[in-house]
Amino acid sequence: MSTQPANAKATSKAAVEPMTLAFDVTVTAVQELSPTFRRITFGGYSLRDFGVAGDTLDLRVKLMIPSMEPTGRAIPLPAFKLEEASWYREWLAMDPATRGHMRTYTVRSERLDAVYPEIGIDFVMHFDDGGRGGPAANWAVAAKPGDALTIIGPNSRAAQCSTAGAYGGIEWRPGLAQHVLLAGDETAVPAISAILESLPHYMTGHAFLEVPVAGDFRDIDTAAGVEITWLARGAALGRSRPHGELLKQAVASTVPVPGWVGFTGTGTAAGPEPEDVNVDQEILWDTPQRMDAAAIEATKNPTLPAGSLPFYAWLAGEAFVIKEMRRYLVRDVGIDRKQVAFMGYWRRGKAEG
Repeated sequence: MSTQPANAKATSKAAVEPMTLAFDVTVTAVQELSPTFRRITFGGYSLRDFGVAGDTLDLRVKLMIPSMEPTGRAIPLPAFKLEEASWYREWLAMDPATRGHMRTYTVRSERLDAVYPEIGIDFVMHFDDGGRGGPAANWAVAAKPGDALTIIGPNSRAAQCSTAGAYGGIEWRPGLAQHVLLAGDETAVPAISAILESLPHYMTGHAFLEVPVAGDFRDIDTAAGVEITWLARGAALGRSRPHGELLKQAVASTVPVPGWVGFTGTGTAAGPEPEDVNVDQEILWDTPQRMDAAAIEATKNPTLPAGSLPFYAWLAGEAFVIKEMRRYLVRDVGIDRKQVAFMGYWRRGKAEG
């Protein structure tokens, strides 16, 4: 006869699934989408455990880009244990010569229900006049089927209804809003495209995508009534416009001051000045779900919860450009900060982590 207490199962500590896992994958396909974008598809049986509940939307993952030897051979990445330390602390403790370079990307496509699961990542192929690029672009330009890489992403076994929030890799949260604004440069194109493809038919609004050249324009299928506008910096009389100029102009013409009656909540006056962020030293990442009590109290309508108004904006790209659009929408137009997600995906002159 067993001497185990009757309540042993009830009192035993249940195993807790980690929200993130390390996925060892290989390149299965490379596709040239346009002069700026290259789609690399990664496959691996490990991806059977990858995913969130619902659409991936603007889901971010971390890519561990292998370091390269002078001969051009990729240095094999060390394996993650993911036991006691978090994946990030574990990565920092690895030998810098072999751990590779960590970069953030958006999942553009997925076939996770396939026999051999795959996800697609769109890389921005940016190089300076000397042909030099960052670690990710340098790796992507030479990538070929069979090349290995590690992805840090969401654990589907932990994917309950709240996975998106718990994983922290999805910022698109329109709440009850049915009129939306999406704006971003080329680094935000994959996320905006994936979001648009997921929107229901009753959504309306505008989406602005600024890219280097007109050859980067692509068709995006969406059931929503969102007007999609592509903006090419290099399309005007053979000269390139400053980064973000066309994007800021498009947003200003679509969301005019003062007040933008009907979408700012109670009243039409301009809003409070948002706190300053030094984008050369700090990350600009201002989203409703990350606001603390003090920030909520300082908003235009502190008693209204996030997601309760009919308008929602999602803006991402170069941090200084996004900072200026943040000030315009919050201060000049008076849109409640709880209805806007501002994300500085990168900063000109600084390496992205």
